[in-house]
Amino acid sequence: MAASPQSLPTLGRRGRLELDETLAALVVDGYLTGEDAKHVRLGQRQGRSTLELHPLVVIGNAKLENRRDPGRPLSVEVLTEWLARKAALDYLKIDPMKIDVASVTQAVSHAYAQRHRILPVEVSAGITTFATCEPFEQRWAFDLAHMLRREIRLVVANPLDINRYLTELYGVQRSIMLARDAKSESHDANAAIMNFEQLVELGKTGEIGADDRHVVHIVDWLLQYAFEQRASDIHLEPRRDAGRMRFRIDGVMHQVFELPPPVMTAVTSRVKILSRLDVAEKRRPQDGRIKTRSAGGREVELRISTMPTAFGEKVVMRIFDPDIVVKDFGQLGFSETEGAMWRDMVERPHGIVLVTGPTGSGKTTTLYSTLKHLARPELNVCTVEDPIEMVSAEFNQMQVQPAIDLDFAAGVRTLLRQDPDIIMVGEIRDLETAQMAVQASLTGHLVLSTLHTNDAPSALTRLLDLGVPHYLIHSTLTGIVAQRLVRTLCPHCKRATKQDAQSWSVLTHGWEVPCPEQVYEPVGCLECRNTGFLGRTGVYEMLHLTPRLRSLITAQMDLDALARTALAEGLKPLRISAAAQVARGLTTVSEVLTVLPPGDRGADALTTSS
Repeated sequence: MAASPQSLPTLGRRGRLELDETLAALVVDGYLTGEDAKHVRLGQRQGRSTLELHPLVVIGNAKLENRRDPGRPLSVEVLTEWLARKAALDYLKIDPMKIDVASVTQAVSHAYAQRHRILPVEVSAGITTFATCEPFEQRWAFDLAHMLRREIRLVVANPLDINRYLTELYGVQRSIMLARDAKSESHDANAAIMNFEQLVELGKTGEIGADDRHVVHIVDWLLQYAFEQRASDIHLEPRRDAGRMRFRIDGVMHQVFELPPPVMTAVTSRVKILSRLDVAEKRRPQDGRIKTRSAGGREVELRISTMPTAFGEKVVMRIFDPDIVVKDFGQLGFSETEGAMWRDMVERPHGIVLVTGPTGSGKTTTLYSTLKHLARPELNVCTVEDPIEMVSAEFNQMQVQPAIDLDFAAGVRTLLRQDPDIIMVGEIRDLETAQMAVQASLTGHLVLSTLHTNDAPSALTRLLDLGVPHYLIHSTLTGIVAQRLVRTLCPHCKRATKQDAQSWSVLTHGWEVPCPEQVYEPVGCLECRNTGFLGRTGVYEMLHLTPRLRSLITAQMDLDALARTALAEGLKPLRISAAAQVARGLTTVSEVLTVLPPGDRGADALTTSS
């Protein structure tokens, strides 16, 4: 429990903070000058601030220089940290993903929380934690502790965050409760699957009745929240007792919310309506898409996939934000050498370039970014995909439709009659598709596509296994890039440390790569949600087919011999690209070891040759 009201310091002696006393305390502590304080008071009298605003917000909005620590702007967050120290309470940056909304919203009513400017953030055995921006107004805490017979713990949080999450969390929970009580059923919508460019204005479209407004609110909040949290995927998972909402952020799953089963069913139906799927069909998997806008006004595409499970339909929404999906080569993680080699491969007028790697390794981002780089008004860029990941105005995009026998091979066959310059094939899965890609290359087109193999040399044996003649691979294939995604260290909190020689030896695996004297390790801060990592980057293995390598492509090709030759020709395996990222301070050895393939052909070939 916090200090009793009798022991409060001078600041907040009347309970709630007042602007004048807050300014005076900041001047005494050296954060402001007397002239700064006068400027804020004058601004308030002239109407640039309102009395309803919290004093810290008024001061933060003035954008004054931090006289005590010039390197840190005097933001509301910095002022909140200062207030926590003055009140001798812990400071908390509210992370809504760590709040159990169902339990905290039962602690006190919305009206009570609004009246006292508090937000319940954690309920545990015998203790309820409240975030407050009025740490010196504590009489409510003594009264509440007496009524609930629970210990009340106070932490200080940003008043803007408290206001925001009061509205959001209580509003969403209220919608969940009302939707559960109403057990409203979503209406059917026509599944017009061929028009990929429908733009959904959240909360404004979909054939829904008045009783469904609570479900609309839940789905709108869910999508905007996912955009804000940088999620790449949203998972809606039905269970017997409570459905789960989870986000994938930087490749790691995070639990977000739990919904009663009837509400989860209604939310699933709402998502299916927005993506124009058959709401009545719950036995078969379905695929769709939603195009909407983020809070910042950017158009964002979501690819929707449903799957019947034991407790209902599971929905996964993959988010394609154009600002994230389409990057320049430097942002993809290419070094200068790798970027130059990649440009040499893809800027040729014809040939096949393959990108390999498992699902979720960033192949789509690499291909879309490359197509954006290549697309010019004088070129005809065509794609055949399953499904179309992101609709782009620069390309002519076709989606595979198995129901009408429009597969990848038929799609490429069609594109060849469309006078293309560049063709992107979503994936080479079978011999017919591989043969059409080869045919397109032989007739003077640049073909980009993907394969699922562990490393670059293995893509050659994969093509041979599919049945592509070795002499056609020899004459059409330009290069192969294998890639993985690794989490990057948070630039706000990463800490310099010495590299352990043993773990570096495990990473380099027989390669003579100097161990860097200084690397960085994760720490965890508010910006990265205390994970130590923020964002992801690529590591690459680039195999450029030189004449010497082409001569080794035969019907009975020795893959190890080809790998040894590729090493001699300059191939750098994935782990060496990863080691370079570690040496540059972008990631850690333990992180890259989690994504590298279990066997490293480059290292094995190196060991064999030595």
